[in-house]
Amino acid sequence: MDIYKTMSPGELLDDKGNLIEAGYAFNLVKSYNRFRIKKNKSRIKEWDYYYIGNDKYGVALTIADNSYMSMVSVTFIDLVNKAEVTKSEIKLFSRGNLALPFTSKEGDSIYLSKKFSMEFVNHGKMRKLVCSVRNFDGKKDFYCNITLEQTMKKTMVIATPFKKMRHFYYNQKINCMKAQGHFVIGTKDYTVDNNRAVLDWGRGIWTYKNTWYWSSMSSVTEDGKDIGWNLGYGFGNNTKATENMLFFDNEAYKLGQVEFKIPHKKEKYDYMSEWKLTSDDGMIQLTFKPIYNRHSYTNALIIKSNQNQVFGVFNGTIKAQYMKNDEVKEISVEIKDMTGFAERVYNKW
Repeated sequence: MDIYKTMSPGELLDDKGNLIEAGYAFNLVKSYNRFRIKKNKSRIKEWDYYYIGNDKYGVALTIADNSYMSMVSVTFIDLVNKAEVTKSEIKLFSRGNLALPFTSKEGDSIYLSKKFSMEFVNHGKMRKLVCSVRNFDGKKDFYCNITLEQTMKKTMVIATPFKKMRHFYYNQKINCMKAQGHFVIGTKDYTVDNNRAVLDWGRGIWTYKNTWYWSSMSSVTEDGKDIGWNLGYGFGNNTKATENMLFFDNEAYKLGQVEFKIPHKKEKYDYMSEWKLTSDDGMIQLTFKPIYNRHSYTNALIIKSNQNQVFGVFNGTIKAQYMKNDEVKEISVEIKDMTGFAERVYNKW
């Protein structure tokens, strides 16, 4: 695999609804258009997911239109007390009615109901997340007003094919966004002051049954440099490229294949014991000490989901190779007590 070759600009899908080119890029070079999809429209999945956090707490905000249903969700993660609060609203047969933008570069994602008001406003340079949820935690309401500023010029973008024709996943992760603002639960006001955030922007046609692994971290080093990563695998055909990237000091570095080594206990995953994240070339050597497992399980007829999103602390090193003046150079970054998450998700959807 040539880790230095990226996708070229152009349309994402051909006239038959297949990927024109699979691979990765550092920006959203391909143009997505749901009207070019030739598969049953009820299979289209589109979402905007934001996570804003630090080493004490985090907030996850989701607007998703999965065609046969829409879902909006707000989660508060309390890493100090090892607890969470999640409030979601699901409506059947949305079929694209949320009109989520075809691009993450600009455009607004909005959902309004009696209990939820969620607005992801994106004018290109700045993003504003304004949300309110009635009776979020018992009788306590939730409100947030958070502004995000992109600190990294490069992002993770990947177009993943599947073995089945007209199936694909187009995904962008924007790490290390600077977050400012606040959120309120009841009468308790949490200040978001220079925290870091990630956007998971996804559009595509997935196969019915799949498992994915994903780890994300966005932080700042002791000397003030932005640092983060996107690591993941497990679904689709990733022989064309991986979604693994290191972000450090306003630069992005492509990484090779990664493996999440989750311990087992009595032949079951032991998510709260220490993990190891390693790469096939030895460039990634991370240990992950879990703090809290945000576990959710759904089994409703044809829809089944078993999600384990584990928050914790990373230590280790990440090395990456890059080209400079036609020579291969190497960078090594030490990871010390940095908070992020790693997850394993199994879905039938």
